[in-house]
Amino acid sequence: MFPFSFVLWLISLPFDKERRVIHTMINLNSFLIVHLIPLWKIKIEGKEKIDKKRTYIIISNHQSILDILAVNTLFLRLKWVSKIENLKVPVLGWYLRMADYIVIDRSNPVSRNLFYDKANEFLKRGISIMMFPEGTRSLDRKIHTFKRGAFKLAIDNNVAILPILIDGTGEILPKKGRQLGDGQIIYLKVLDPILPSDFGTTDHDKLALDVFEMMKGQYEKSRKNHIRK
Repeated sequence: MFPFSFVLWLISLPFDKERRVIHTMINLNSFLIVHLIPLWKIKIEGKEKIDKKRTYIIISNHQSILDILAVNTLFLRLKWVSKIENLKVPVLGWYLRMADYIVIDRSNPVSRNLFYDKANEFLKRGISIMMFPEGTRSLDRKIHTFKRGAFKLAIDNNVAILPILIDGTGEILPKKGRQLGDGQIIYLKVLDPILPSDFGTTDHDKLALDVFEMMKGQYEKSRKNHIRK
């Protein structure tokens, strides 16, 4: 569907400064891929907890590149944050540029500062920011320590955090994998939003640790209760 998306992007470019049209197309593409490919199915829980009128810092654990497709099926108004290496990936990199998503070179301090400037600008305009706070995909499907960037944005902008748990994608297409597995379920669970009044701290690192511990506990509980039924 990329050629059609590209034409639509060109037509809408002069009047769609926010890139809503191409973002909607990306979400639609993701929805079709997730729901029409028979190798897997998706189960979503807690979608009703999302207030689409509210601006969030959206965070999720990260098992696979398929996590992007899973989150996009929620059709949220957001800007993705991606590492600069993804610009070299065909189609994915093209969409990153076309949708004006945020790209960061993690080895470059100037790029990190530009990331904060651009993310702050989007948040002020009521556009949510989506990040994987682990920074990279997990090799063992466990949730690993969160980096502070998402939590600095939440505190500095007084914006709620929307945590999402993902499971199953790491079995379908793991980080080092080259072949899709089948017969699996992608589980996506939206947790209760964490409001600024619930942060309990203005320390970015402490907030990152607190949310990490909460999500890790919820993830392990979910796997025991229903994810592996």
